[in-house]
Amino acid sequence: MNKKQKKTLARILIASFLLILIRMLNPGQPLAFFLYLLPYLVIGYDVLIKAVKGIGHGQFMDENFLMCTATVGAFILALTRTGDYIEAVAVMLFYQIGELFQSIAVGRSRRNIASLMDIRPDEAFVEENGEFVSVDPDEVEIGTVISVRPGEKVPIDGIITDGKSSVDTAALTGESVPRDVKTGDSVLSGSINLSGLIRIRTTREFGESTASKILDLVENASSNKSRSEDFIAKFARIYTPIVCISALVLGIVPPLFLMMLGKPPVWGDWIYRALTFLVISCPCALVISIPLTFFAGLGGASHAGILIKGSNYIETLARVRTVVMDKTGTLTHGVFEVSGIYNATRPEAELIEMTALAESASTHPISLSLQRAHGKKPDLNRVCDIQEISGHGVTATVDGQAVAAGNDKLMQQLGIATKACTGAGTIVHTAIEHEYAGSILISDRIKDESAQAIAELKKAGIGRIIMLTGDSALAASDIGSRLGVTEVYSELLPQDKVAHVETFLSEQNAGEKLAFVGDGINDAPVLSRADVGIAMGALGSDAAIEAADVVLMDDNPVKISKAIRIARKCMRIVYENIYFAIGVKVLCLILSAFGIANMWLAVFADVGVMVIAVLNAIRALMTAKC
Repeated sequence: MNKKQKKTLARILIASFLLILIRMLNPGQPLAFFLYLLPYLVIGYDVLIKAVKGIGHGQFMDENFLMCTATVGAFILALTRTGDYIEAVAVMLFYQIGELFQSIAVGRSRRNIASLMDIRPDEAFVEENGEFVSVDPDEVEIGTVISVRPGEKVPIDGIITDGKSSVDTAALTGESVPRDVKTGDSVLSGSINLSGLIRIRTTREFGESTASKILDLVENASSNKSRSEDFIAKFARIYTPIVCISALVLGIVPPLFLMMLGKPPVWGDWIYRALTFLVISCPCALVISIPLTFFAGLGGASHAGILIKGSNYIETLARVRTVVMDKTGTLTHGVFEVSGIYNATRPEAELIEMTALAESASTHPISLSLQRAHGKKPDLNRVCDIQEISGHGVTATVDGQAVAAGNDKLMQQLGIATKACTGAGTIVHTAIEHEYAGSILISDRIKDESAQAIAELKKAGIGRIIMLTGDSALAASDIGSRLGVTEVYSELLPQDKVAHVETFLSEQNAGEKLAFVGDGINDAPVLSRADVGIAMGALGSDAAIEAADVVLMDDNPVKISKAIRIARKCMRIVYENIYFAIGVKVLCLILSAFGIANMWLAVFADVGVMVIAVLNAIRALMTAKC
């Protein structure tokens, strides 16, 4: 507990002791009034001050005003009628106990978020003359070699140039198993170096590094409110004045009506009912527990390596019934390898060399796999007139010869007949001097977790699981059938993916939502168009992460279903609290109006319901069982 919470606890204990002591002494009037006033002021002075300030600022329709009105009224009734002050003191005491519970719960949730903030490094170390010199990470330029010693955080994204170690990425990905890294491996800022000294050549500026981006996402998440939160905020602003007026009517109109009928007005009874009505009507349970549930859900998801950019996306994610997935980098590793050469009319080595040179200006994974198969650094002096045709392939002049490398569409566009290739994978057809030279089969490796990810989505009740890819129909259907994807669409250009998602959106039932999962820069338009976009964050492009609403930090597709389950659990808790709080209050308000409910039941309807709702809300932090 923090200092303020400890002070509140001390006041609760002191007031409770005084209340028990006075009750045991059982003093007579008027001494009882002054004695009971002592524990009341000990426990409630801050509520009284807030109520007075609220009235002064014209904002008096809040729980402080309601609580003060009810307890002061109960004191007056006890002084003039019943002589029992314990109800007035007990109401304020239990209210403060409820506030303490709420404060502790919010503090726990905030600490969960704050622990994530520890990934922000305070300094970076640059070696100068054999010594480690501390510099501000903001001052480190791209390409600078920094040193990270055991136990230190990696301050900036980069590639290891020297050394090997194990790094803890739990704060980024939610995975507790350290990852072994060596020279040539990339490391992300926010990771903790566990063993050996490593030197890293930075690949990004500090402000663009993974740690900074994560913190920006988390810090801005609370600004994106859900419809439930907006509704509760508007509800409270309208609800509080209504119940105050209703309490006033309950306390005045029935006695006046009884007087008109010539019967005793019994003012004390009706005022007591009105005060009980006020205590019951406090909307604390809703106003506190609903935002707390979303806040806890965001914090719990972040510790599972799932960054959700706002509570509005939790609400949308919970209603997802269709998941559309890109193939490369999402279900597969995106690491392509040449697995076969077919129908070659030239020597295979020459076919690979000419194709790799034509593709030398591209950074596409397929182009990189061709360059690896060639095994030599491309001599760019041998290549000119490179033209990349989106979704088709490339044309270039290599050693003075016209070379075209790409898919069937490119060959058809150039009027070159192709020969069939039955291998499962991406087929790159090559033509040299406008004559067909052969085809190269390139295969992508499926992620180990992909089959489980699809199975988990089906288990979570996702009716449609769709895979979109630019690959050939044969390669796409092979991967789709192996993973159990319900629908596969292949040979798509980036704009085709957007068009398909538009169609899927129009086919949904009312209230159902569609999620798209991707990682490449060409997925950004589709991520933006979907109801909720999910980016594979750790290796995904900046454009995809910016366009997405949810970021999976470790590129594990199993976390797609986990994110959906977390969102559903969060929304289930929200609705449980709404139905429970409103149901109990409505029942108790009716009982109060008929004089059946007393101040003790009012305390439960206000403080008890709030404590139960808050305790229920913090369950959203516990995502392990999701």
